[in-house]
Parts: sequence; structure tokens; C-alpha cells
Amino acid sequence: MTLQNRRIPGAARVVLTTSAAAWLAACATSAPLDKTPAQAKPTATAAAPARSPKPTYGSFGVDTAGMDTSVAPGDNFYRFVNGTWNDKVEIPADRPSYGMFTTLAEEASRRTRALLEESASANAPEGSELRKLGDLFASFMDEAAIEAKGVTPLAPELDRIAAITNRKELAAALGDTLRADVDALNTGRVTTDRLLGLWVSEDLNEPSRYAAYLLQGGLGLPDRDYYLVDNERFTDVRQKYQQHVAAMLRLAGITDPEARAKRILELERDIARVHWSQVDTRDVLKANNPWPREELARRAPGLDWDTYLGAAGLGQQREFIVWQPSALTGIAKLVGGAPLQTWKDYLTFHAIERAAPLLPKAFVEEHFAFNDRVLSGAQQLRERWKRGVDVTGEAMGEAIGKLYVEKYFPPEAKAEADKMVRNIIAAFDRRIDALAWMSPETKKRAKEKLATLQVGIGHPARWRDYSELEIVRGDAYGNTERASRFEYQRDLRKLGKPVDRSEWFMVPQLVNALNSPQQNSIIFPAAILQPPFFDAHADPAVNYGGIGSVIGHEIVHSFDDVGAQFDARGKLENWWTQEDAAKFKAAGQALVAQYSAYRPLPDVSVNGKLTLGENIADVAGLAISHDAYRLSLGGQPAPVLDGFSGEQRFFLGFGQVWRNKYREPTLRRLLLTDGHSPGEYRAATVRNQDAWYEAFDATPGQALYLAPEQRVRIW
Repeated sequence: MTLQNRRIPGAARVVLTTSAAAWLAACATSAPLDKTPAQAKPTATAAAPARSPKPTYGSFGVDTAGMDTSVAPGDNFYRFVNGTWNDKVEIPADRPSYGMFTTLAEEASRRTRALLEESASANAPEGSELRKLGDLFASFMDEAAIEAKGVTPLAPELDRIAAITNRKELAAALGDTLRADVDALNTGRVTTDRLLGLWVSEDLNEPSRYAAYLLQGGLGLPDRDYYLVDNERFTDVRQKYQQHVAAMLRLAGITDPEARAKRILELERDIARVHWSQVDTRDVLKANNPWPREELARRAPGLDWDTYLGAAGLGQQREFIVWQPSALTGIAKLVGGAPLQTWKDYLTFHAIERAAPLLPKAFVEEHFAFNDRVLSGAQQLRERWKRGVDVTGEAMGEAIGKLYVEKYFPPEAKAEADKMVRNIIAAFDRRIDALAWMSPETKKRAKEKLATLQVGIGHPARWRDYSELEIVRGDAYGNTERASRFEYQRDLRKLGKPVDRSEWFMVPQLVNALNSPQQNSIIFPAAILQPPFFDAHADPAVNYGGIGSVIGHEIVHSFDDVGAQFDARGKLENWWTQEDAAKFKAAGQALVAQYSAYRPLPDVSVNGKLTLGENIADVAGLAISHDAYRLSLGGQPAPVLDGFSGEQRFFLGFGQVWRNKYREPTLRRLLLTDGHSPGEYRAATVRNQDAWYEAFDATPGQALYLAPEQRVRIW
């Protein structure tokens, strides 16, 4: 479970430029509770200590010029903190959204580009990681060579599809496309355009061993609703998708593209009809369905499973956990029932679609015109070097991460960030002790789980080995295809082996954070320790509101509506008393109702059920970080800075990180598919915190005001 959805284009993220030591030293000596209304004159408190050099944002770590103080915090806290910024900033033409995450992502891309260009020109030894990185990036950047090759690199795959004559050969072709490109609990990737997705991870029922999970797939559009909802918006998207499919087939020289495109869309619509919803997919109890190998043919007839699994390299796997059983059954039935030629057309299109970014300009532009312009609202194709950074990162992300950490993440930053995490874990431990609604029995189990929480800071302890990956300079398509198969084989090799509890699911150069319920671990890549989340020269209150709330958020994911179902070992097992579980569920339902009332678009609300886990993590994570901030003051008063009390600066630091603007198609897609609420409503989490009301004098009658008994207090 992540801080931010990784599937958003441009959501890959950035780095720590200075040591965390200065911040933590400041935390140890700085100060608490001031109650100064945001628009009131400061009260007389301790003099502000001198700080040098200047923080990245404003005079104390917050971009006060981006605020809109004409708005009362109690009416719209997001606009109070970010309103002027929101009004003035334009989303870049090549972006579907823009905010703090994308600002950092762009910087990460620029830094990564420099590392890759150095690698490309280094003349490093043949077979070395540096040489492979340079050759990967240079191959993608050689647009002239790609144009000269045309569609030739893809021809062998298209020929293999064209040669299919029966269902057994179809099953083999489908199995050959299987990849480990989904992850239901760690990164939240629950969809793939391939027929099914494989996820190799700890067994829900016995975390000491790996399990092979099968998840639904097969759709070219983001979600089943794009196929099944008959409103004007989705009808238009389906029409444009059909046109896009035909255009791609035509570019590849496939005859009768319009008729084939129509059949492909109809087949995908049939697949969508058997898909589970996003809400059902995040229900881990429903998803825990171990099937012995023999049950696949009996419970999901239509697909030749022996042939499919053999082609997928899973011929010896004796058990699978089927995440969405009825979807698997429905998809298998379609494999056996839909016309063979339609399946061949389907495979042909998806092979072209996946390859399009690595093919000549005409394919790239058509791919952009639908996937970015129609589905996301972007107006301009991203510069080639930016796409090259992404392609190289997908193939050899940890190799880039190794270089990134060497240059941008000093060892002292890792040590000091780890101390901060421990401080917030300690604050949560105290908070559990103070819970009035929870029984001693459940508290004991919660504290046991918290005590065994693993923490990863900056980068993995062991780097991935890319020595067996073949990279050929000048073969952009082949490099990406081999990298895809290399990663798939790496996952297959886990099966039957001891579980690696130290595995990372993010690369260091990603600006994000993650909780793994099966590992009972949290991960903070090096890149997120940067302004506005963390600034060594900012006021400690702002840092606690920023990176502190992120740390709290990830800790709480081990105790949200999904994480709370896993014990300290990462096993899916109930450890709650019946009474405590009922109270926890009731608080969750109150949060569902609160968020479901938000309506970002005239016809679409936030899905409170889909976003429940992230909203719990936001609410409780902010509360924990606030506790830690107060403890850091050691009983001393915080200074007033530029008219803002320490309490106010804490919440301003939190509200600032959720700056974001979305293009309408992107916002619509996220509301349907993403477990995170839009930034504006994540900032509104403050309405559940008593301290926020005191800091900003929010009163009855204001839009965000909740009576004390209505404020959701989960942890």
C-alpha cells in the first residue's frame, strides 16, 4: 500500500539533497503548543531561533505566497494553504496532473538523465551494469535507428500469433505473455492488459513460503466501468478506443483493421463483464482462494491450463491463490468460446500496443493520442529523454538506484531518517496504550505487531543482480522485451525458495513510500526525503507535518482495514476481539461516509469504500505525527514564525504536500480506480483532528466543522 498511486504518468519521484541531521537536532531542542489563529496577530512566546540557510519554501518551509488567506481554514483548508498556487499554476502540457509529487518527479528525472547520459558515454566494460544502463538509454534515444527498423522488431511475435491454428496453440500464446506485473497488496497494481497477471509473494496463509497468485486482466482500458457504464463520457471513450485499435492495426499493416477492432472491443467488453470491482478486489478475505493445480481445469474450464501454465514457466507449480475466482472462471470460458480469430486479433493488437513506445514515430504518436490525450487529458507528448528515463528505469531500476544513492543519499541521512521513524513508532506505541475503546487483549497484539515492524530507509540492503540480463546497443525493442522476461524469471525463481523478508518493492529514486502487510514492513525510498516533505533547513513543525505524516501514514497501513487483518508475522489471521473489531469497523464506516460525501466532479464522488485504507492511514498517520511533534518540544513553547504558531505550521506543512491539479479525464479515472483520495480531500483529513480546531479556531457553521462526536478517531 503506497502513499501515492504509482500508475499515474509522471508519478515516479525524487531525492534527499541534504542531511536529515540538522532537522533532527532542531527537533530535539525546539518547542509546543501555540494556539494562534492563522489570521490573528502572534502572541508573545519564545524568540524564534536563527535558521540558516533558507529553506526551499518560504521563510520556514511553507510557501506562504501560495496560500489564500481570504479563505477561512475551517471552510476549505486546502484552499487556505494552496489556493493562490492552485489559481496560478498551469498543468504542463505533457502532464495529466501537477503538484508536489510531479515537481519532485521532474527533478528526479533530470538527475537520472544525467546519470544515464554519463553511463552512455563512459565506455564502461562490456557486461557491466554501467554499460548496460548506458546502452539501454542510448538505444531508446536513437530515434533514427528505430525509424529505420520500422515494425521489423515486432514481426516475429506477430508471425507467431498469425500461425495459431487451434485452442491449444492459443493457450500457449496466452501463457507466453504472462508476466509478474500485478501486486495486490504492496504497490496496488491490480490490473494488466495481459489475459491474467501473476504475483509472487508471501502466502497469505503461511508467510514463510511464497505463493503464486493469479489476478484478472485482459483489458486495454483502465477499468471495467469504461466498458460497462453507458454514459456520454464512457461511450465516447469506447468509440475512440475502437478507432485507436484500428489505427494501430493499420500502422502495422494488418488488413481489415476496422472490423478487427470492433471484434476486439466486443471481446474486451465480455472480459469486463466478469471482472471484479475495485472494491471487491481490495477485500483480502474474498481474495484468499487457494486452488490446487487440478482445480483450475475443473473450476475454470475453457482454457487449456496445462498448456497455458507450461508456456508460462509454471508447469511444476502445484497450487495457486486465485484472487478473483469468478473472473478467472469467466475469462477461461471466453478463451474456450470466443472465436479463435478474434483472440488472434486481440493478441496482435496488444502486442503492437505494448511495443508502440519503442517503434517509429507514427506508433508513438497514435499511442499518445489515445492513452495520454483521451484517457488522461495530456496535451503534448513528453520529451523523448523523459520517456527514455522511464523505459530504462522499468528495465534496470535498482541499477539506477545504486548510482542515485551514491550521488544523492549520504549515509548520515539514512541513519537520521531511521531515528525519526523510530520516534514516530514510539509515539504510536503510546497512542495504542491510551486508546479507551480497545481492550487490553487487542492492545497487546497490536503492540506486538508494532514492535516487529521492519523499516527500510533509502535503499535495499542488497542490490538486484542484472548480470544475466542481455542488453544490446541499438535494439530498443529487444532490450525491453528481454528485460521484461528477465524480471518475470526472477519472480518465478522465488517459488519454492525461502522468503526474502528484506525485498524492496520500490526503487530509491521513486518519490513514494510503501507498507507491505505480508512482510509487516515499511519502506521510504531515498527520493522522498526532500522538500516539501523534508527540508533540513525548515521549521521542525513543518517537517513533522510533511515527512512525519508520511511516516505515520505508512505505519498505520499495518493497522488499516486491510493491514489489521494480518498478524505480526504477516499472516492473514484475526487477532482482534469481537467487540474491538466491531468498534474498529464502525469507525471505518464513519470514514467511508465522510469521504463518500466529497464530490470532485459533478457526476462522480469519492468512493469511500475504495479509499478507506488510505483515508485511515491519513487520519491516524497525521494524529501520530502530531503526537511526535508535541513530544519533540520537550515541554517548551514553540516560537511564532511569521505570525503562525507551531501548531499551525504543523498543519500547514501537511496541507502543502497535497497540492495537486488534475485534468478532468485523469481525475475521473483516479476516482474510479485509485485507492487514494484526491489531494484536496487528503488535506481535509485535518477536520478529524481536535488540535486543528484549536490551531485555526474552526467553528460550527464552517464547511469542514465536525462536532467532536463526529470526528473519526480510529487509532
